Amino acid sequence: MEKIKPRTLSGFMELMPAPQKQMERMMQILRDTYELYGFTPLDTPILESSEILLAKGGGDTEKQIYRFQKGDSDLAMRFDLTVPLAKYVAIHAGELSFPFRRYQIGKVYRGERAQRGRYREFYQADIDIIGDGKLDILNEAEIPSIIYTIFRRFGLSRFVIRVNNRKLLNGFYALLGLTEKSGDIMRTVDKLDKIGTEKVRVLLLEEGLAEAQADEILRFIAIKGSNAEVLAQLEAWKGKNETFDLGLQELATVAKHLTAFGVPEENFSVDLTIARGLDYYTGTVYETTLLDHPELGSVCSGGRYDNLAEYYTDRQLPGVGISIGLTRLFYVLGEQKMLNDALPTAPADCLLLPMTDDLGAAVRLATAFREAGIRTQIYAEQKKFKAKIGYADKLRIPYVVFLGEDEIARGECSVKDLRSGEQKSLPIDEAISLLREGIAAMNQDSVIIEK
Repeated sequence: MEKIKPRTLSGFMELMPAPQKQMERMMQILRDTYELYGFTPLDTPILESSEILLAKGGGDTEKQIYRFQKGDSDLAMRFDLTVPLAKYVAIHAGELSFPFRRYQIGKVYRGERAQRGRYREFYQADIDIIGDGKLDILNEAEIPSIIYTIFRRFGLSRFVIRVNNRKLLNGFYALLGLTEKSGDIMRTVDKLDKIGTEKVRVLLLEEGLAEAQADEILRFIAIKGSNAEVLAQLEAWKGKNETFDLGLQELATVAKHLTAFGVPEENFSVDLTIARGLDYYTGTVYETTLLDHPELGSVCSGGRYDNLAEYYTDRQLPGVGISIGLTRLFYVLGEQKMLNDALPTAPADCLLLPMTDDLGAAVRLATAFREAGIRTQIYAEQKKFKAKIGYADKLRIPYVVFLGEDEIARGECSVKDLRSGEQKSLPIDEAISLLREGIAAMNQDSVIIEK
């Protein structure tokens, strides 16, 4: 029989065990942090009716979606986690308690061209707070404070959460008589980091703006300084447009609350260049960048929107949320050698080697270790001693525990630290304490190392 050459589809990430463990660590930090802030986990189906997923689609979305027929069903694979959330809330609005705070870490699918750091199947890690009719501005400040906590727990300090407000931008463009073009202008301005000021100016002129209008926009978004200084300079336009005034008030409120949430000013800035190109957003918007790696672009973004489920229900469901492209972030961190390889990635904390034919004592010892929270693997294969130690070394299992007739007779076991080579024979309770302390020490470092 002719063999089929095994292969993984282009654009799909498949990790070896050690990096998979690193990815799982990042996911666990996300889960723990989200739950610390009172978010509940949600898992929605990967497959949905195409009608549901494409209700607000069209354009690139419809081109990129994985869509197929199964019998009479027209099905599609989810391309983000927001549309399935909208469907979920629309179905269960009568049963949920609002504000509804959910997090979801799941795979999404986009049939776009696979390229460096961009995949067709990838994890997103989202949080959203959904209100019923109204949603307090405090939520728009709490979201970036959660971003701050996550990135600090990852081990990062040199990052900035850039904050702006779409109402402020819409009001400013209205003052220039550009209300009908505001969406196009924001999408153009959103390219500033990628293409630079001059090319943005050219695009604005190509969109039909007068030179004076383009120059005024570029002067406006170039306002810099401390958060207080930027907000103070924006007062020059106050009182000229109601939408602008509301946006400025919201932006100032978010900045004030962020300080109260304990986010230092070096980690967040009022940045008028942030627009988020999607018309979806209506209030506060965020983008997070690593200061030493601006080439990576935004590694966490989101914002406020007015009606999550308008395509599925007449119920007004405003919300605010963020999304982390986890697979891409993991890829670029690995590429930049920023993942901490010193952290344990082994599938077990210790490898238990029975040195007797009767395995009963080894099973009982492994059970005692596991009950103490020590991840334990019994190696019962009939291999040479060198092969057994080599197995532990290859998997980077830090401890090997030997259990022979002498140890059993004394009620002890022999524990060898494969990193230092030190070996001790200890009573079982002392061996458990030694293993637990050593494992805890190995896990103290952060998952990401700044470079």
